[in-house]
Amino acid sequence: MMLPPQDPKERLKARGAASRPEGRFETQRREWESDGWDLVEETRLLCTEIATEHPRSIITRNDSPDISFDRSVNPYRGCEHGCVYCYARPSHAYLGLSPGLDFETRITAKPDAAQLLERELGRRSYRPAPIALGTNTDPYQPIEAKLKIMPAVLRVLRDWNHPATLVTRGHTVLRDLDLWAEMAARNQALIGISLTTLDAGLARSLEPRAPAPHTRLRMIHDLARAGVPVRVMVAPVIPVLTEPEIEAILTAARDAGATTASMIPLRLPHEVAPLFRDWLDRHRPDMAAHVMNRVQAMRGGRDNDPRFGHRFRGEGIEAELAQQRFRLARRRLGYQQGMPALDCTRFGPPPRSGDQMSLF
Repeated sequence: MMLPPQDPKERLKARGAASRPEGRFETQRREWESDGWDLVEETRLLCTEIATEHPRSIITRNDSPDISFDRSVNPYRGCEHGCVYCYARPSHAYLGLSPGLDFETRITAKPDAAQLLERELGRRSYRPAPIALGTNTDPYQPIEAKLKIMPAVLRVLRDWNHPATLVTRGHTVLRDLDLWAEMAARNQALIGISLTTLDAGLARSLEPRAPAPHTRLRMIHDLARAGVPVRVMVAPVIPVLTEPEIEAILTAARDAGATTASMIPLRLPHEVAPLFRDWLDRHRPDMAAHVMNRVQAMRGGRDNDPRFGHRFRGEGIEAELAQQRFRLARRRLGYQQGMPALDCTRFGPPPRSGDQMSLF
């Protein structure tokens, strides 16, 4: 898939993608082409646009055999962090938007998330199990500092004694540290911090608006010190680029306070593959072919392998060697095996004003 050139009238600052390739459902393709007039065009800085959505439900269910949770809540569509490798980029195609620049500049927020969540938890048919937050896009991306959707969501979960897990790289999670600590004290919280690389320069181009690696290590430290169990997610592991850092990342995260760890090799579903190839050509042209050859060695000769049982692990000697290095380092560093089970037994509606409290 050939990507369209960058719009010459747009100036990009800290963006992972450089263009707007059409989504896989589009029937037309648009390209910029010079009209021969050598006039100086006025450029404009491409800024983030926020739209709002008012869905009828907020809990998304899944039955994937590869995923450890069966329900999730995502307060946002799209993510301003702009990680060029993000597996969620193709979801923007369902909105008629580009998985490229649109994914990181046209964000949809769900301000009613907390009210919807409380309504769904209150249904008589609801049975509790940990809710995963941030499974598609980061609920602590930059705009959350202004919109403050997550505190209300967490208060609902806390009041209902409902366990939750989180995947994030957003520093704003520390704003809600008191709520996470309160849930963790009841064994109802687990936070995963994604740490792709310790190289600040590489992180700046791969994940242009995400916190720097040292900031994420500080997040792990502060969360762990507050009693919140933290999992370091060495993800994605990119051959050649970040794979050599597996042991160093695990060591730094352990020293910061992480107690569990996981690893996922690079996935390039649908439109992500050409976007990542374009990033390599712009930022690492000298090693682009090497990286993609190694990726394909783990994906059966293709850029991506979507099969259940393979997409999160890869296959072949390349994938097995990386997994073996990860397992050995995890054991040597004293990480816990598996993830702690969260407590669902306390789930129930919060007391309302005027309710008769139990004596025992």
